[in-house]
Amino acid sequence: MAQQTTHDTKKKLETAVLVGVHAQNDNQFNFESTMEELEALSLTCQLDVKGQITQNREQVDHKYYVGKGKIEELKAFIEFHEIDVVVTNDELTTAQSKTLNDNLGIKIIDRTQLILEIFALRARSREGKLQVELAQLDYLLPRLQGHGKSLSRLGGGIGTRGPGETKLEMDRRHIRTRMNEIKHQLQTVVEHRERYRNKREQNQVYQIALIGYTNAGKSSWFNVLAGETTFEKDLLFATLDPKTRQIQINDGFNLIISDTVGFIQKLPTTLIAAFKSTLEEAKGADLLLHVVDASHPEHRAQFDTVNQLVKDLDMDQIPQAVIFNKKDQCNKEEDAPVSEAPSIFVSSRADEDKAKVKQLLFQQIKASLTHYKETVPAADADRLYFLKQHTLIEEMDFDAEKEEYLIEGYKK
Repeated sequence: MAQQTTHDTKKKLETAVLVGVHAQNDNQFNFESTMEELEALSLTCQLDVKGQITQNREQVDHKYYVGKGKIEELKAFIEFHEIDVVVTNDELTTAQSKTLNDNLGIKIIDRTQLILEIFALRARSREGKLQVELAQLDYLLPRLQGHGKSLSRLGGGIGTRGPGETKLEMDRRHIRTRMNEIKHQLQTVVEHRERYRNKREQNQVYQIALIGYTNAGKSSWFNVLAGETTFEKDLLFATLDPKTRQIQINDGFNLIISDTVGFIQKLPTTLIAAFKSTLEEAKGADLLLHVVDASHPEHRAQFDTVNQLVKDLDMDQIPQAVIFNKKDQCNKEEDAPVSEAPSIFVSSRADEDKAKVKQLLFQQIKASLTHYKETVPAADADRLYFLKQHTLIEEMDFDAEKEEYLIEGYKK
């Protein structure tokens, strides 16, 4: 009887080694946490990470990225583990990429390309896809010269999603034309959004933007507060396309809540520029609701990274409240994290915490609005309805003799 052979249908993942240089002149980032993040990004990109090679140096080598001696160690590691891809923890210059490629003979991907790759996989809307393509072309343009050899080595797999190989081979002129086309199309989207925002401001609608590190739980809270089911998963950059919904608190007060793209250490400037319109929603906000993954060992560094980027984007004058999230995954004895801004320690999975977050919102909204008192005749239903929707009513007493309401609350 012939023996039956079984075939493994599981897709074979590309193997990778992570390479990082801990430059002593760079105090801005926590090196270990950026390497952990690089691994998380690689896993999100479905790479099979076999290990990492790191080096302490005064500064990154301008020609090789790592020191010349480390190249030999890398070669041996690549050969022993049959590595397909080298992933570097920093954005490489054309010269560094070319030298590494010539020396190692395999695909070289830097941190920026890895993030762009995830963005290409995640983008759902037309706007999101256009922004990804713009960021990828912007990254490629200065790197086209001398890249022919490494581009021809790309083949399939990582590093080729998004614009694809045909676009990689386009000349500079075509790329610039395409970039201008995309910018023009994105400008239309921005203007469209601007019109919506102006309309909301005319209607005096209060706006809240959820901000935070990637995978902190912004979408989970967006879903809880807006009663939505947007894409929500334990993944880096699960949300790329900006979403805005209207919610009500305090029996009628309307407010707009927006979900934004997650922040990350060493966020490439190309991406900040490309995803500016995603963050435009946050720039027009009356309150920033900063979601922090309290269960993450590096939550303090992540908190500081987001606040630094908020400052870089000139948004630090907007009032902020903090949701320390994932309480259910924290050590129970551990004290709740602290923040100078008003904060709350909760879990999006606990029903009772929804009321706590709404109470935090109520307090913060109240603090940013102006107190008012108004007398409204009982017959004026339109005015009563308007005040309930557009102001935060704290007290509403009915005077039966005068047949009128005495209303006290807060308005924009």
